[in-house]
Amino acid sequence: MEQPAYQVALKEAAQILGRSDVELDRLMTPDRIIQADIAIQLDSGETAIFSALRVQHNAARGPYKGGIRFHPQVDVEEVKTLSSLMTWKCAVANIPFGGGKGGVKVDPKKLSPLELERLARGYVQAFVKHIGPNQDVPAPDVNTNEQTMAWMMDEYSRIKGHQMHDFVTGKPVALFGSKGREMATSLGGKFILDLMIDHLQITKRPIQVAIQGLGNVGGGLAKLLSLDPRYKLVAVSDSQGGSYCPTGLEVSEVLAHKQTNGSLAGFPYSHDITNAELLELDVDVLVPAALEEQITSSNAEHIKAKLILELANNPISASGDAILNSRGISVVPDILANAGGVTVSYFEWVQNREGWYWEEGEVNGRLQKLMLEAGQQIIKIADEKKVSLRVAAFLLSLERVDRAMRLRGKLVGRN
Repeated sequence: MEQPAYQVALKEAAQILGRSDVELDRLMTPDRIIQADIAIQLDSGETAIFSALRVQHNAARGPYKGGIRFHPQVDVEEVKTLSSLMTWKCAVANIPFGGGKGGVKVDPKKLSPLELERLARGYVQAFVKHIGPNQDVPAPDVNTNEQTMAWMMDEYSRIKGHQMHDFVTGKPVALFGSKGREMATSLGGKFILDLMIDHLQITKRPIQVAIQGLGNVGGGLAKLLSLDPRYKLVAVSDSQGGSYCPTGLEVSEVLAHKQTNGSLAGFPYSHDITNAELLELDVDVLVPAALEEQITSSNAEHIKAKLILELANNPISASGDAILNSRGISVVPDILANAGGVTVSYFEWVQNREGWYWEEGEVNGRLQKLMLEAGQQIIKIADEKKVSLRVAAFLLSLERVDRAMRLRGKLVGRN
C-alpha cells in the first residue's frame, strides 16, 4: 500500500506554518486508543467474541466525532488514519468537533438482524465510559446505518437511565435524526463541485462526469447531477464494474437496473467498463466515491479529467497526487469534498440539544453556507500560497487545530 496523499500534504502544511517535526508528531498522534472484546449470544445459543476499538484522535476543538464500522478487515492502523482525517475534516468545515473513529472486526453478512442488534448494544456497553454527547459522538460508517444508531442511542439511554438523543448522529428522522442527513455528503460535494467549476472557469456545457462508486454518496451525487442541466453523467461503476455512454446515462434507469440486477453489468445503450477504465476516461470531472487508493503512480499519468472530486476517503496515493499536481489536474481533497456528512451530523447534534428541529430547506441552506465558506477559504489559500487545494485544506485545518491546542496548553510556544 502506498503512502496516502494526506500524510505528505499535512507535513508540507506544517512546514509552511513553521511547525517542527515534534509539533507535527503531537498533532498527528491520537489522544488514546481503546480496545475491547464484545461477547454476544448468537441465535444458535452459542457465544461469539468480536474485537472492537475506538480511536480518539484530537478533542482540542470539541468532542471526538466519527463513525463506527462493522467490517472483517477493521484494524488499528486503518482506524487511526480515519480518526485523524475526521479531525482535519471537522476543522475545515469549522464545526466544533475533533476526530474519532471506531470499528468492530466482523463480517456483518454472517449475522442475523438480532445478532447485529446485540453487537451494536454490546459496543455501547464496552465503550460507555469513553463516549457521550460531550465526549465522543459516534455515527454510521461502513456496514452500519440509521438502525444501528437507533439501537446504540437506545442502549446508551438505558444505561444512563434517561433519554440521550444527542449521543449519536445519523439516526432515523423518526427517532430524533435530522432531515437532509441522507443526502448531506452528496449535496455538500455538489456545492463544492459547482464552486470549483466556476473557479476553474470550465465553460464547456454539458460538463461530462464519471463517478466511481454508486453507493449512497456516489448514487446521491448522480441524482443531483441529473437535476442540473450543466452536467452530463457519462460513466458510473460499482464494485463489479461499470457502464459508459458518451451521450449520457439516464440516472433513474441506471439506479433501477442496479437495484433489479444487483450490478451495472449489461445496462442497455452503454458499454461495460472496468473500474480501472472508468478512471482513465476522457471526461471533465472524475469523482472517486468508493474505495481508497484508486489513483496511484501506476495510473495517474493516464487520468484525463480536468477536476477530481474526492468523495471517497484517501482515493489518491501520495505518488499519484504528485503526478496529478505536476500535470495541472485540480484535486478537491476528501476533507473538503465529503465534509457535508459530518456537517449535517453536527446540525443533528445541535437540534437534539435544542429540542428544536429544522426543515430540510434550512438544513440544506446552512450546509451550503458552511461548505462554500470552507471552499472559498481553501481556494484563497491555494492561490496566495501557490499550493495545491489539498495542502491549502491542511493549512486551514492544521492552523485551527494547532491554535486550539496552544490555547489549551497542549502545545507550547507561539499562538
